[in-house]
Amino acid sequence: MVNDALAQELMAMTDEDRRLQAGALGEDFAAQLAYRRVTVRNGDRLAEILDEHGWPTHGLVGPEAARRAWLVAQHADRQLPLQRRALALMTEAVGAGEADAGQLAMLRDRLLVNEGRPQVYGTQIAGVVDGAPVAWPCEDPDNLDRRRAEVGLDPFAAHVAKHAPA
Repeated sequence: MVNDALAQELMAMTDEDRRLQAGALGEDFAAQLAYRRVTVRNGDRLAEILDEHGWPTHGLVGPEAARRAWLVAQHADRQLPLQRRALALMTEAVGAGEADAGQLAMLRDRLLVNEGRPQVYGTQIAGVVDGAPVAWPCEDPDNLDRRRAEVGLDPFAAHVAKHAPA
């Protein structure tokens, strides 16, 4: 049975994250700080949710709110223990068919990049060089698209095209 209150809370948390994210990418330090505060507060609340419920699965909160829980974990870049815990719990949920394998792959890459290690699925973009998005280092690049397909992600070229500057 879906926990509607928890689902709505996850949606509200990430609505605020998304509203502030654009300002955090610019040079406005107040906007950057506001975004950091929200992502840390959301991460702290996600830790409490994990203590109480485990990973917010499709069955617990529905697919969209489960995606929003992943987004909170994905943006908890200053809370690596939380990202590690979320990754472990989400891995179990994916194994049970209760979470999205592509989202798990993105969280794994995000955590690896945050730890200074090569990513596996090439989902994290480091920046743009000569108008082309460049991924953070990735292990075994020759088999990247095979790994991406295994978790339901688009080929790397299609992913990069989505991040190309307009």
